[in-house]
Amino acid sequence: MDAVKKELTRKSKASRQDQRGKLISLACVTLIMLVVLSILYMITSKGLATFFENKMSIVDFFTKQVWNPSAKPQALVGALPMIVGSFSVTVLSALLAAPFAIATAIFMVDIAGKRGRKILQPVIELLVGIPSVVYGFIGLTVVVPFTRTVFGGTGFGILSGTFVLFVMVLPTVTSMYVDSLKAVPQFYREASLALGATRWQTIYKVIIRASIPGLLTAIIFGMARAFGEALAVQMVIGNASILPSDLVSPASTLTSVLTTGIGNTVLGTLPNNALWSLALVLLLMSLVFNLLTRFIGKKGAF
Repeated sequence: MDAVKKELTRKSKASRQDQRGKLISLACVTLIMLVVLSILYMITSKGLATFFENKMSIVDFFTKQVWNPSAKPQALVGALPMIVGSFSVTVLSALLAAPFAIATAIFMVDIAGKRGRKILQPVIELLVGIPSVVYGFIGLTVVVPFTRTVFGGTGFGILSGTFVLFVMVLPTVTSMYVDSLKAVPQFYREASLALGATRWQTIYKVIIRASIPGLLTAIIFGMARAFGEALAVQMVIGNASILPSDLVSPASTLTSVLTTGIGNTVLGTLPNNALWSLALVLLLMSLVFNLLTRFIGKKGAF
């Protein structure tokens, strides 16, 4: 009888602990949801104030090329130069990083032995941990003079920003693609080799094709990182709010204009609301990147 009571008491304590754990988990999840919703509401309300309170045209915001929200008597809030600059450095850096990331990931997973992976993995992790200001300083002292000497111009522009972001997104894309290659079933490799394919044929025709969804996901994550980068790009792109005519002319991005202008505006005024509108564009693009990665992940699951 005593043994039965002890067992019932033990189960009762375990049940109470489970309930407390569920309540704590629910409280944490609720808090996170409230924080996210608060951020979404704050950015959306302030970003839309430019169009509803200050009566600026949404079409002009996305199509006009002049950015001067403090102009009198008529403010100008054409965000097209910053949007073009952000997409230019993002797409170019992702395209430049993709082949290097593919080659590095394949070497780590299917070619190098354990010793090679032990050497390369810390290097990639080190690149991830370097602060953005360090990348920006190196870009300012090395990349900008290199671009000026080789390609002409002032050295500041989309091309310099692309080179800096290429180094910044490379470890992200590489790490994610390594995980994707490791997820390819081993019997794919064994079956290909058993049919007489060489190692390079197996890598090119089997492994890479099987891991294409993971590669696309890695590239999109890299683009999301590049699209939201502020400090490093700000230091090398030139910060000129004009539509770039080429890759070596000074330009600007959404993040560079935000970081340079947000401290010089008064809350509630048109210049401040216009910057919040740029932040809303950044937020929407982040949501698009996340939706794309989820869509690709569902379509490409093994």
